[in-house]
Amino acid sequence: MAMDLGSRVDTLMDGLRTDLERLTAIPSVSFPGFPPEPLQQAHDLLVDLLRDAGVERIERLDLPDTAPIIVADVPPPSADAPTVLLYGHYDVQPPGDESLWQSPPFEPTPIDGGLGLRARGVADDKANIIVHLGVLRAYEGKPPVGLKIVLEGQEEYGSAFDDYPPTDPGRFACDAMVIADTGNIRPGSPTLTAGLRGASEVFVEVRTLDEARHSGEFGGAAPDALLVLLTALGTLHDVHGDVAVEGLRREEWTGTAYTQEEFRSLAGVRDGLPLMGTGSLGERLWSGPAITVIGIDAPGVDHAASAVVPYARAKLNLRFHPQQDPEEAQGLLVTHLQSMRPFGIPLTVTSGDAGPGFEPATEGPAYRAARTALREGWGKDPEFVASGGSIPLVNGLSKAAPGAEVLLFGAQDSMCNLHAPNERLLFSELRSAVIAEAAFLREYAEAYRAENRT
Repeated sequence: MAMDLGSRVDTLMDGLRTDLERLTAIPSVSFPGFPPEPLQQAHDLLVDLLRDAGVERIERLDLPDTAPIIVADVPPPSADAPTVLLYGHYDVQPPGDESLWQSPPFEPTPIDGGLGLRARGVADDKANIIVHLGVLRAYEGKPPVGLKIVLEGQEEYGSAFDDYPPTDPGRFACDAMVIADTGNIRPGSPTLTAGLRGASEVFVEVRTLDEARHSGEFGGAAPDALLVLLTALGTLHDVHGDVAVEGLRREEWTGTAYTQEEFRSLAGVRDGLPLMGTGSLGERLWSGPAITVIGIDAPGVDHAASAVVPYARAKLNLRFHPQQDPEEAQGLLVTHLQSMRPFGIPLTVTSGDAGPGFEPATEGPAYRAARTALREGWGKDPEFVASGGSIPLVNGLSKAAPGAEVLLFGAQDSMCNLHAPNERLLFSELRSAVIAEAAFLREYAEAYRAENRT
């Protein structure tokens, strides 16, 4: 199959495109306030597609307040074949302001003369599910390894499934897993994600007065809660924009990173403005911390009264090094804020959710097989990046199968506008990802047998 794998996938592409359009036409948003019926519809479609691809053993896993999870498996073809877990999620982010979309978000629309497809969730993460289906079809339902297929429906919002795998390890036991919820640093550049930053939330608030007081009569002596809060928030970064909270881990990044021009374009940085921080972009985005003020409670400008503000609150998002303990990282930020006394006024600091990062080992037989496979899929050697985002389930799956190698790659690319208006997928990336994943199963089966013979 090594010689004709590309040709085989080419014969499958029309059907894969059609199924991707069917799946992305379903508005399977998992957030509160959205109807649950589309999630069930997406679930049912995927069950049918898996059956059509030759998967016979398909189960539905129901957990409290969680969209249904598809757990399927294909038995190993022989006793000496490894088992690989394939992961993806069928839920999507809300579309946001639909006026910013060039076409309705749940009407899959061809782009660039048919070279790609635009729709909410087409890249994150429905294309990667289609990759798994393409691999099954390429092998006519009989891959050279055993498969465990896990497709969840509430990844974007979070659910009880994040912590479930270690409680049922037999269901997720495997030798390697492909977490298909990532992609390439740029189109055409095969990429393995070798780190995920951890994430936590911290709330900080201050109350200084019983109620607002006239700024002309009381301003200048009455403590302004908003000014107190802003003064405290200003201590989180130094004059260069680097995080100034002592103890948060930061290391040199040695893998591939964006160019300054790529990052400015991706982030939409206004012309003439500098980027925050110093050092390489890899350090700032992946192997070092970031603190973002993601929300603030204060009087709105349009209806602001001439009064001293009595109360203000902010929500902070902390991203930290993949290997730093989440409680430690969050505690360092909390301690920093609690030590602040702007104008002699204490702050009330509360810890929110905290989740660990992840950094897989990259020297085992599965990673060696993946390097060869991605080269076959894209025609060039793969690069290594990390992600500033987190995938909470990765840690749960890794705990359930502690000896399994964890690989993160897929059909997305960093320019696909995931979580943003006009999300898109390039069919060239879909084709290459199917070839790469199919080649990985072949290469890993051979490497696994060779290693176990020795």
